[in-house]
Amino acid sequence: MMGSLWFLSSHCFVQANQNCFQCFSETANDQEAVSMFLNTLTPKFYVALTGTSSLISGLILIFEWWYFRKYGTSFIEQVSVSHLRPLLGGVDNNSSNNSNSSNGDSDSNRQSVSECKVWRNPLNLFRGAEYNRYTWVTGREPLTYYDMNLSAQDHQTFFTCDSDHLRPADAIMQKAWRERNPQARISAAHEALEINEIRSRVEVPLIASSTIWEIKLLPKCATAYILLAEEEATTIAEAEKLFKQALKAGDGCYRRSQQLQHHGSQYEAQHRRDTNVLVYIKRRLAMCARRLGRTREAVKMMRDLMKEFPLLSMFNIHENLLEALLELQAYADVQAVLAKYDDISLPKSATICYTAALLKARAVSDKFSPEAASRRGLSTAEMNAVEAIHRAVEFNPHVPKYLLEMKSLILPPEHILKRGDSEAIAYAFFHLAHWKRVEGALNLLHCTWEGTFRMIPYPLEKGHLFYPYPICTETADRELLPSFHEVSVYPKKELPFFILFTAGLCSFTAMLALLTHQFPELMGVFAKAFLSTLFAPLNFVMEKVESILPSSLWHQLTRI
Repeated sequence: MMGSLWFLSSHCFVQANQNCFQCFSETANDQEAVSMFLNTLTPKFYVALTGTSSLISGLILIFEWWYFRKYGTSFIEQVSVSHLRPLLGGVDNNSSNNSNSSNGDSDSNRQSVSECKVWRNPLNLFRGAEYNRYTWVTGREPLTYYDMNLSAQDHQTFFTCDSDHLRPADAIMQKAWRERNPQARISAAHEALEINEIRSRVEVPLIASSTIWEIKLLPKCATAYILLAEEEATTIAEAEKLFKQALKAGDGCYRRSQQLQHHGSQYEAQHRRDTNVLVYIKRRLAMCARRLGRTREAVKMMRDLMKEFPLLSMFNIHENLLEALLELQAYADVQAVLAKYDDISLPKSATICYTAALLKARAVSDKFSPEAASRRGLSTAEMNAVEAIHRAVEFNPHVPKYLLEMKSLILPPEHILKRGDSEAIAYAFFHLAHWKRVEGALNLLHCTWEGTFRMIPYPLEKGHLFYPYPICTETADRELLPSFHEVSVYPKKELPFFILFTAGLCSFTAMLALLTHQFPELMGVFAKAFLSTLFAPLNFVMEKVESILPSSLWHQLTRI
């Protein structure tokens, strides 16, 4: 039936065109020719014409959509550009795109990382002194339950061990980290601090008839001080005082467990826990110093901590160090840290990638002008800066909107998803000021960041310089970020014009086919009126030409 419909419509259309051309060539009265042409058409012709047009446009749409899903571009657009660009003096980028695609595929096969692994935010704020103050002022909760639950799991992992039942205070804190109610956790921490002495009965041989009570002071519970500094202290200064007390207790426990770590697996686990506690305390003390404006002191504390515990890279202390060095504008030291940690074998982060881009942009941004660059081309230094920006944007495409203040910032969560919106917020929250301090850096970023996605083969998940972009970032970020924040789901590649045009054409012709099938006579009247209106300007022009040219010349032209 479809084949007969195709043949009927084609035959009628060709016959109608032949009749039309004969009429135009045999007579100079174009209005009568158009009327004669329209009068010869039957409603069946309009049904066949609209049905065939709808079928053809639907087939084109299906093919365009399949081609776009597979190759990321419109077939019609690609063919037209490939034929028109050489005429206009352009350069074909198909080969580069193919090479980029192959690189992305090899990266995809080479990388075997977990797509949506959640990381502890290296620059996370203090709950009592910062997150709670935000809640008091705005009435909004900046942390989600999912985020806080992840923190509770971290605390149980780093601050507890199997031998906690041997020390009463640690046993209390083991339960405290599992508490959901903040007040219950704080009360448990105070209770743990009160257990600081015990009495043990010791028999003295010299006096057999008497006993002596020896008072043995136990060390203060370092993890209790940590909890109070994080959640009860309302200012950074109060938190710093509590962390200093925690440092005294934690350092003593660390030294004792260090001497006993080789006596068995139980002591080894206890030493590992005490090490984690000590590193955490020293890091938070450095962050307190940074918050209170003692940046140089903070830098020294971070450097000493990294030298003392070089293997504890899980805490990402170098990211705290980079931020503090940028505050001091010690760009040479920043470059030295990047040279050590921006290695292909290490996991990347937005801090690493965008700090490297900032340093490259700093060398050229003060004199960069997009108009001048378009006239003379990019210099080597400018090209390096642009490539560094493209690399950073490909790693995390959400950051530029926050740095350019196209999207409002919120307090960063306690956990981040690398390459996700949560990591972008955490980076921009602390580093926006550093980008503003470098003259022209944001202007260079504004002019170049969107060009990244013209270089990455579509779908963007294929990647170019990094492993494929995770497809689950939106779901994880919605769990980490508060409900009042609009989660960024960029990047999304818009549909090409020809796919949208074909979809509209298919829908329009399908509607015409349905209406023509239901109301053939009425649609025939509308079609005749439309064609008459369409040919009206041509008739008007031909009448004017008739009135100007001699009749004999016009007769010869019509015969030709």
